[in-house]
Amino acid sequence: MNTIQDAPSLLKDFIRLTRPRHWVKNLLVLAPLFFGLKLTDRALLMQSVIAFVVFCLAASSVYIFNDLNDVTSDRSHPLKRKRPIAAGHVSKGKAVCVMVLLAAASLGLSFFLPRLATGWICLYLFLNIVYSTGLKHVAILDVFIIALGFLLRLEVGSAATAIPLSMWIMLITFVMALFIGLAKRRDDLILRENGVSGTRKSIDGYNLEFVNHGMTAMAAVLTVSYIMYTVSPEIARHFHSNYLYLTVVFVILGLLRYMQRAFVDGDTGSPVEILFHDRFIQLTVLGWIVAFWALLYR
Repeated sequence: MNTIQDAPSLLKDFIRLTRPRHWVKNLLVLAPLFFGLKLTDRALLMQSVIAFVVFCLAASSVYIFNDLNDVTSDRSHPLKRKRPIAAGHVSKGKAVCVMVLLAAASLGLSFFLPRLATGWICLYLFLNIVYSTGLKHVAILDVFIIALGFLLRLEVGSAATAIPLSMWIMLITFVMALFIGLAKRRDDLILRENGVSGTRKSIDGYNLEFVNHGMTAMAAVLTVSYIMYTVSPEIARHFHSNYLYLTVVFVILGLLRYMQRAFVDGDTGSPVEILFHDRFIQLTVLGWIVAFWALLYR
């Protein structure tokens, strides 16, 4: 009887283990289709959806691998200790089984995609294994590898649809990922200064002054890069529009709000949670999507 009653709770823990909310980051896989003006192409859309599912499975297996490696430190962290493995809701053995199944399913489904896409998925898995087992403890390099993960999402989407990526989109995505990564490190620094244990080892290579300057620099590069992208004659010809610069306002508003969360509120530990709960940022993202959609697919 207890087993039956516990089944829904166990299922919930398994779902939490895969971090489905973080799949929102994998929407970058659809970016080449969107910016390639092929979103209405059903065949390419199906390829992109498959690529998205494949990446979600791969990412979830990576999250579990990371949780298994960090279970000891997570138990001392005020937020991470609530994760299923750290909290003892899911055993390590069961977590390993789920991780292997997800990775196998990801690689299996990837064979419905071009070989290059499968190659990028394999590189993503390998990179995260190396990251979780050592490189995550190296300051600067830890944030750099996280940013590479966002680029690999774009590469998978590009390979799945054979739509080439714009260097501008690659650059903007990379810089944005660095900015968000530094914001997360800032949150870790604040937690450590408040006497919280369980923060990552790479924090020893950071301090608030360095992270603040780094975030400011990345914000400046991101803003300038996006403005240059929207006013580029090449981009204007590609999209048949001279009004992309109108979307700059949403980027600046979203960026300023995120910096406000970091410098005023001291709360940037989880970009995904911010996206799901911050109405201001939600409105800026929605406004950007609607504006870009109207300009590209009018």
